[in-house]
Amino acid sequence: MFEPGDLVSIFTGDLGLVLSEENLKQVRTFFKEGNRPGRFFAPGCCQNPDYVTKVPVFFEDRTYDVMRAMNMRKRDDLPDSKRQELKEKMSAGIEKKERGPG
Repeated sequence: MFEPGDLVSIFTGDLGLVLSEENLKQVRTFFKEGNRPGRFFAPGCCQNPDYVTKVPVFFEDRTYDVMRAMNMRKRDDLPDSKRQELKEKMSAGIEKKERGPG
């Protein structure tokens, strides 16, 4: 249903980027969970996203959540620049935190 790199929006209007499993591991280390409505929240439930019901998403506010697919829709109507903008936010946050203070 969903693939890494897809642009999605959730019912609250938040825009996000579907993460690969590798990106999810990185994002979990460097960013906070957004705790959005429609996310999975039971401990241990989302270690292995299936991209059908459990979809990891990085959002514009630099948070992430593993979302229930029924609460999202693909946004093919948006320009690729939005996808690139989200990727840059994610990469910049990871690089900044890997370098540390200073």
